[in-house]
Amino acid sequence: MLTQGFIVPQAIGSDVNCGMRLYTTNLTEDKVKENLQLLEKKIRHIFFEGGRNIPMTRVQREALLREGLIGILETYYLSESKGLWSYYNHKQQEIDIQNISNMGSMITDRIIGLDDFLGNENLSYDQQIGSIGGDNHFVEVQKVSEILDKQVAKAWGLSKDRIVVMIHTGSVMIGQHSGFYFRELVKKIFPNNLKHPGNGIYPLPESDKYLEKWDMFWSLLSNAANFAFANRLFLGLMMYKSLTDTIGEFDFKLLYDSPHNLVWREEIDGKPYFLHRKGACPSRGMYQMSGTKFEYYGEPVLIPGSMGSSSFILAGLGNRQSLFSSSHGAGRAVSRGKAIKANDAAFRDFIEQFKVITPLDPTKPEIKSRPDIMKKMGR
Repeated sequence: MLTQGFIVPQAIGSDVNCGMRLYTTNLTEDKVKENLQLLEKKIRHIFFEGGRNIPMTRVQREALLREGLIGILETYYLSESKGLWSYYNHKQQEIDIQNISNMGSMITDRIIGLDDFLGNENLSYDQQIGSIGGDNHFVEVQKVSEILDKQVAKAWGLSKDRIVVMIHTGSVMIGQHSGFYFRELVKKIFPNNLKHPGNGIYPLPESDKYLEKWDMFWSLLSNAANFAFANRLFLGLMMYKSLTDTIGEFDFKLLYDSPHNLVWREEIDGKPYFLHRKGACPSRGMYQMSGTKFEYYGEPVLIPGSMGSSSFILAGLGNRQSLFSSSHGAGRAVSRGKAIKANDAAFRDFIEQFKVITPLDPTKPEIKSRPDIMKKMGR
């Protein structure tokens, strides 16, 4: 949605900067499968059993929320290479940040309502960073099964039958916090002498009268968006650690990271606009990507499939009619409620083909002795 002179915060939703991140590797499917049993244990431990180990100081969290990945680059040394930080190579991150939309940073000088998250001056842990979240969010180990444009694939480090890691998540509870503030903020400033919108969706005007609220919106948006960029970074490092600890060293290179729930300032035909995307990937063309490493190919567009179905890596065309955007996914043929009541046999067949790692370990005696739980896990 394109607007001029106002923003509609609810048009980007509460999961601010939900987005995609994709790494290329030189691993083969066979190499992963022959280590699958140990890899599953490593992944379950780091993702679900308290193995994240991402300590940060208050200064680091403030830098993260104010400056995103630039802030992390400037303060990484405060972590003293403890825990997952030993896998954070600042020189590689200086390269990777060029492969991230807006360098993974929305600069702001304010942090609103997140003092509990910031913690104290010493290294400490929080429950948010490194969270996948719910719904259709995931971290997947995938295989490149087909290439349609060999030239672009080669330039982007994609080879047939090689493994890639795709991440789909956003700002989790930090985004929920910002989304709540958004909704309350725009509702309170709506004129009392006007009938309130029946759908509960309110605009935020860009004007001197509401300048304080306008600045607050951008700070809230930036805090949540910066957290989401950092969240995907750490999820990538968590998977890198899991694979490295199991298989050994391998090439792990960031192709791209981009949001699909955000608002952008855009200039079109010399006029300023605000471009809202909700469930829509930026898909800018070669001209719009001028000055980046993607100026000869267009912007990488990462389209995730439903769990177990194919995902797609595309090159943006910069189509003005679609507001330089592509659909984030195909959508659902049935409602969420109906989708939950899927055919049990079909679900078990799916589980046989794909390794789905959850907090519950089906090999543990206390889980194996619960047929009700095993049934729900498709075992």
